[in-house]
Amino acid sequence: METAEFVRTLDREGLLLAAAAEEAGAEAKVPTCPQWQVRDLVRHTGMVHRWAAAFVSEAHTSYQQDGGLPDLDGAELFAWFREGHRHLVDTLSGAAADVRCWHFLPAPSPLAFWARRQAHETTVHRFDAQSARGGTPDEIDSGFAADGVEELLGGFHARSKSRVRSAEPRVLRVRATDTDDAVWTVRLSQEPPVTERGETARADCEISGPAGPLYLSLWNRLPFPRVTGDASIGALWRENSAVTWS
Repeated sequence: METAEFVRTLDREGLLLAAAAEEAGAEAKVPTCPQWQVRDLVRHTGMVHRWAAAFVSEAHTSYQQDGGLPDLDGAELFAWFREGHRHLVDTLSGAAADVRCWHFLPAPSPLAFWARRQAHETTVHRFDAQSARGGTPDEIDSGFAADGVEELLGGFHARSKSRVRSAEPRVLRVRATDTDDAVWTVRLSQEPPVTERGETARADCEISGPAGPLYLSLWNRLPFPRVTGDASIGALWRENSAVTWS
């Protein structure tokens, strides 16, 4: 996907998140994040939007702390979220393609990184907000979802902080069944996972399904669509793969 496509997705998903949060109400429980109410979800995502925008707009070349969570609630909180989301979209839309700033996963450019990361951040949390509202959440485009699986496996869990480790070497296959060439081989060991595209080794376990549900399941929002082989490897992922804010 091109950077502009990610920004358009970020724009749309943020508006959907805000609408669902307002409809659910600040006190509603978020079933996909049991420790949160909607106010927690909105405060967190709004904080992340402002934090991300600052790297691009102010060209910070080193890590900067976030600005913390606001002491806002109800209508004021929702308005604050919408303002920050719009600022992020406008910042990414208007930034120079060669802007230099800090980012934390491999990417063609810092701008490409932030557009992609915030599109996925906001999409997952939009699903959370719609889950809190009730009804059926909007579907996720299969190509975008497959890109999110790639980011999660080849980006987040390639880092040293990944807790998905196995005492004995194991191989996990991840397969999106509705998207061409969306197959990953994840080698698990006592070191961070190593992910390769394609079927590059015999798998001990395979997690498969349509890209949208697969993406959400790997982010621990839904059960795995289908697990074959050694189910304990799927359980290992479920128990240790959470990406937390720090």
